[in-house]
Amino acid sequence: MRARLWLLLAAQLAALHGSLALVQTPASLMVQTNQTVMLSCKINTSPSNTRIYWLRLRQALSASSHYEFLAYWESTRKTVHGKEVDKEKLTVLGNSPQNVLKLQSVKPADSGVYFCMIIGMPNLIFGTGTQLSVVDVLPTSPQPTQKTSPKKKVCRSPKPVTRERLSCAPLITGLLVAGVLILLVSLGVAIHLRCLQMRARLRLLKQFYK
Repeated sequence: MRARLWLLLAAQLAALHGSLALVQTPASLMVQTNQTVMLSCKINTSPSNTRIYWLRLRQALSASSHYEFLAYWESTRKTVHGKEVDKEKLTVLGNSPQNVLKLQSVKPADSGVYFCMIIGMPNLIFGTGTQLSVVDVLPTSPQPTQKTSPKKKVCRSPKPVTRERLSCAPLITGLLVAGVLILLVSLGVAIHLRCLQMRARLRLLKQFYK
């Protein structure tokens, strides 16, 4: 129990003040579901052969919270996973001073704060931490509205009437008169045909009632 509280206290101090010995990038990251995530941890002051451990904190730091041991890189060029860790999903790449935690096909349940850690003498040294948020849909930032400036009205002077347009006036008048005459003739023919139809109907009615 004391070891657990000591581990929580050390992680809390590292999260608040940051560790110059272990620098993690990025500080925070938001991705969509089923994406691949790469978290980096770099050692600045410790020996180059120091083993780097990866831990995850799912909830806010408190006396009841606990860290999950995820994995570390073994010198035999393989990843050693913690208990109940999906081996196909989580991989550690490279050794100190540069170490990368690779997460594939992430889900919202993978959200949390990821810490890298080394065992120092006599203390545990934690990294600055990376806040990972996995969401189904990334939030969209509202686009600024653009103000449209009113269009300036341009006053145009009336165009002078040319001689060519004046010369076309008699031709247009003649066409209009011809069109009126054609309409009158068509109307007369239609009236005549209508009268013939009425006479034919009257004859038919007389033959029917005889």
